[in-house]
Amino acid sequence: PGDLERRIWPLPVSRINGIGPKATVRLQSLGIDTIAQLAVAPPDLLQANFGLAYARWMVDAAHGIDERPVVTESEPKSLSRETTFERDLHVRRDRTLLSGIFRELCVRLAEDLRRKRVRGATVGIKLRFEDFRIVTRDLTLPEAVNDADAIHRAAGQCLKRVVLDRRLRLLGVRVSKLEPDLGDARQHPVQLAL
Repeated sequence: PGDLERRIWPLPVSRINGIGPKATVRLQSLGIDTIAQLAVAPPDLLQANFGLAYARWMVDAAHGIDERPVVTESEPKSLSRETTFERDLHVRRDRTLLSGIFRELCVRLAEDLRRKRVRGATVGIKLRFEDFRIVTRDLTLPEAVNDADAIHRAAGQCLKRVVLDRRLRLLGVRVSKLEPDLGDARQHPVQLAL
């Protein structure tokens, strides 16, 4: 709290998580550019432009007040593995190298999923080309997976939907729509002896 005025108030209002581009522009039109200006802004001015609840929240945020509990852990929504190459790789000339890297990413991702005891229904890829253009593709499967072969097959299907006309700078594989891995219990429910 002692550093609030010195370290936080000089920052632009857009640095407050929850004040997006539209609210920033509206605040700037009211002459409010910094967090310090927001902290001392007339409450009725903020309420007239943003409504009571959002105005109160903005003033509290500018004063460093947030009553929500701190969350230090959360369930992941997706897991991914990616690698940036030391040099841009040509899709045809470096095909063997790319295939090996692609397979290894799938294997490592499957290990991550099993270690976290989850599986996912959506498999995706991420490519960054030599011109820094990024392309992603996803495929949602009928059932969640966490084994390397299934991930590799699905990611391969995603790759087939991309025009590979430039050298690659980055390759990544992702699994999302995660759910707990129930293991063999999913296929073989436990039968109780009576």
